[in-house]
Parts: sequence; structure tokens; C-alpha cells
Amino acid sequence: MGQKINPISFRTGIVRNWSSRWLLKGGYGKFLEEDEAIRRVVKEKIQQAGVSALEIERTSNNLRIAIQAARPGFIIGRGGKGIEDLTKAIEKALRAVRKGVLKGPASALSVNVEELKRSQVSAIYIAQQIAWDLEKRLPFRRAMKKQLEQIMQNKEVKGAKILLSGRLNGNEIARREWLSRGSLPLQTLRADIDYGKGTAFTTFGTIGIKVWVYKGEIFQDQNSKVKDKNEDVSRGETQ
Repeated sequence: MGQKINPISFRTGIVRNWSSRWLLKGGYGKFLEEDEAIRRVVKEKIQQAGVSALEIERTSNNLRIAIQAARPGFIIGRGGKGIEDLTKAIEKALRAVRKGVLKGPASALSVNVEELKRSQVSAIYIAQQIAWDLEKRLPFRRAMKKQLEQIMQNKEVKGAKILLSGRLNGNEIARREWLSRGSLPLQTLRADIDYGKGTAFTTFGTIGIKVWVYKGEIFQDQNSKVKDKNEDVSRGETQ
């Protein structure tokens, strides 16, 4: 029987930092609902910008959202209009969630956009690129091989795997196809494995995409930095 777990959640707090960082008294359910609303708005509004990471950090009076994208200009827009519209959409979603349930002053919202460097490899962005290729009716094997070769060209990458599932090439019977290169130690906690999922909406149905990228091992000195950063965030929230 298979025992599967998300590689990112498996390593969160050990070699990876939390994507949402806050520790506030009371209203845990509403804060969690707010985080989901923020991620939903970002996915609907700027998914075409190639969003690879989204981090949410709260203090008692501030709410900071950090977005990492391959095309930040698409988010910022001409004269900063795009980032203003995104901020207003997030504020509207937060007001809909709160509805007067959370008491106290409204937190100041700040949205920061960072560019995904060419030297960096993001599994989520790779999955999105494969989805866009499949929606353009590119053969799935060609799309998988093209992205896998681009991944392995990076010096940091030690191994990668791409898996597609669905009605591939429009066949009546759905199936799974995958390609892999190098090593992929999924059960090693110190292994730095980036994981991402995507969905291609084709004329003959949806195709699921999963990508694993292995970037080497993180040892004690790097591991301690992650733990110290988590402790600093939790210490600052309790003050």
C-alpha cells in the first residue's frame, strides 16, 4: 500500500519555512479563512504571471503578502495600476470574510512582488508552463521532455520527475505517464525537494500535472538558520 505525502508539508519546519507566519490569540479559524481567500484572489487575478511562491506574514497591526513571480511586470501593471487593483481585490475579500466577526483595528495591508530569477527553478512554475503547452495542443511527451531538459540544465538540480494524468492526447481511457532524471530521495528529510501541481484545461478534459525537483541536501548549518528564523517570527508575534 502506498504511503504518500506532500514533500513540502513533510519538510515544513525542518528544512523549509512556513508559507503563512502568524501567531495571534483568538480567531484562528477566521485568520485561516483569510489566508485561503488571499490565495484564491491571487490565483484568479494573476495566475498568468507565473506565480511561484506566496508568503503571508502577520503581526498585530500589519499584514504583509510577498509574491514571487516569473513576470512581475504583469502584476505591477502600467504605473503601478495592477498592484493597486490586486490590493483592492484582496481587501474586498478580507472584508467579506470578516463581516464584523474579528474585533479590533484593521491591519495595514502591504503587497510586495519579487521576480523569480532565471537561475532559480520553481516546480509550480514548471507545472504551469506544461499546462499552458498542453492547452496549446502540444504533444504531452514533447512538453514533458522540453521542461525536463530545461530543469536538468540548472547546476543546482540533482534530479527531477514530471507526472501527467488524464486523457492524454485525447484518448478515451485516462492514464498516467511520467518521466524522471537523476535521483529523487523523497523519504530523506534533509533533501531539498520542490513540489508543484498544475491543471491543464483542454478541449477533451482536464489533465493533472505534478512536478518534483531535487536540489541537493540541506545540512545542519542551513537547517539551523530555518529554525532560528521560525523562532524569531514566533517570538515577535508574542511580544
